[in-house]
Amino acid sequence: MSADLAAPLWLSLRLAGTTTIILLVLCVPLGWVLARTKGRWRPVAEAFLTLPLVLPPTVLGFYLLLLLGPKGPFAPLHLVFSFGGLVVGSVVFSLPFVLRPIQSAFEAIPDSLLDSAASLGAGPWHRFAQLAVPMARRGIISAAILGFSHTLGEFGVVLMIGGNIAGKTRVLSVAIFDAVERLDYTTAHMLSFGLLGFSFAVLLLLSLLNTRRAVL
Repeated sequence: MSADLAAPLWLSLRLAGTTTIILLVLCVPLGWVLARTKGRWRPVAEAFLTLPLVLPPTVLGFYLLLLLGPKGPFAPLHLVFSFGGLVVGSVVFSLPFVLRPIQSAFEAIPDSLLDSAASLGAGPWHRFAQLAVPMARRGIISAAILGFSHTLGEFGVVLMIGGNIAGKTRVLSVAIFDAVERLDYTTAHMLSFGLLGFSFAVLLLLSLLNTRRAVL
């Protein structure tokens, strides 16, 4: 594999891996809180957190650019056109794709089981860490796979925040765009076919996980 292809691949894998880890750390406790909360603020919180599902990536990228750019409140962090900026944008954009499966997995746990654990002396942390998380593990695994693959193929947000800097912010999706602009269809075909195969494998794996969950 040439260096021109290896660099975007490695950067994309690094970005997807970093983003997935951060999202799991954020979304596992957040999904648990949303699943166990019945307050009036819950629909508002859910709508806010799932906005990236319906917002065009360029809109989300534009507002992130305003926040992270030279005149934004986070300008001192110098995140625009950097790997850190790509991580921030990817975390925001992929958050609902990780949060929703985890929240659904927690909601599927019967209240009676949690109430029984509480009656036996299990505290909130014990019920979450030793009961709920193991029971929701398939949903968490599915969320991690979905978040990783979604980040790997993201284009609009990362282009708005990171641009197209070789070896620094040029991820796979941007490299495909760049190859098409140069009329280098051979490179574009190679990268696109690789992402196509990876996406199919991810969907197949998720389908198998869901089928196995239904059987169990």
